[in-house]
Amino acid sequence: MAQTQTTKEPLFHIAKRDSIVWWKAWGIRTAAILIALIVSGLVSFLLTKENPLRIYATMIDGAFGTKRRIWGLVQELAMLLCVSLAVTPAFKMRFWNIGAEGQVLIGGLASAACMILFGESIPSPLLLLIMIIASVAAGAIWALIPAFFRANWQTNETLFTLMMNYIAIQLVSFFVYKWSVPKGSGQVGVINRTSHAGWLPSLGGHDYLLNIIIVLLITVAMYVYLKYSKQGYEITVVGESENTARYIGIPVKKVILRTMLISGAVCGMAGLLLIAGTDHTISRDSAGGRGFTAIMVSWLAKFNPVYMILTSFLIVFLEKGATEISTAFGLNASFSEIITGIIIFFIIGCEFFIQYTVKFREKEAAK
Repeated sequence: MAQTQTTKEPLFHIAKRDSIVWWKAWGIRTAAILIALIVSGLVSFLLTKENPLRIYATMIDGAFGTKRRIWGLVQELAMLLCVSLAVTPAFKMRFWNIGAEGQVLIGGLASAACMILFGESIPSPLLLLIMIIASVAAGAIWALIPAFFRANWQTNETLFTLMMNYIAIQLVSFFVYKWSVPKGSGQVGVINRTSHAGWLPSLGGHDYLLNIIIVLLITVAMYVYLKYSKQGYEITVVGESENTARYIGIPVKKVILRTMLISGAVCGMAGLLLIAGTDHTISRDSAGGRGFTAIMVSWLAKFNPVYMILTSFLIVFLEKGATEISTAFGLNASFSEIITGIIIFFIIGCEFFIQYTVKFREKEAAK
């Protein structure tokens, strides 16, 4: 007699949620942040024997302790937000643009070249106009190269854009050495220190205010573009399915090229703001890793430009606070990175529970 085999179901399985109301999603995120703070406090106490509350107070002081620190935090927030906005259209299209770092550097290089070559020969308003055009065009062209190959030959955009970063870094290194002051020092120094030619003007006595206003305008424009424009709709459809987009008549190649052109242009603008509005010099580290951090900011915000303000603030606050912890307690940079890493880990991890649910096996009914 044949025996009937029974398959034992697993104790639990993971299922994707259909939807979740916004307040539950933010409740999960808030709980994740609170748990992260508790774990960070425990780790801090075990490693330093310091009161965790004192450590957290130091983080807050590092970000908001003085007026100068507040302006510095808002400026860093604006620059990270700008790069995050730049990569968002491409990510929403499922084009994984990992090359924002290089696109920002190339835009900054174009700005620096204009400042060095034309700073003493043309009026400042005309110079600023040329810098804007050159930076935006340089970033757009740098992003268009991998987009062209992806649209026509289905190349891997992740690797392509990543490799473009290294080319941009080496180009900047070459010109930094060429323009170095004094010669051979490997540092450009402050460009046009005395004339301030090519520097973005300060508003109300605040050097960074114009940067912040420009980024806010870009945020509003990007939100409207992605949510309400026809091109924003095409980006969404191409991201969901290229075959569906082709079926309903959307020119997929054109959308890919156009979207990456916009992405690179905003990165070029970020390079301009960094060189002309913040640093007034250039180096291979001018982008400061923002091109990679922007990926996390955009993803955590679900590609929503408004939410990116919050995620950008969180990342910048953690970085500023963690740096102050290292300074105040005489610790090395690794400790601040541990604290930042723990908090970000919980924030990213909580998205799993927003997108998925764990279902346990129901008990068999009594026979």
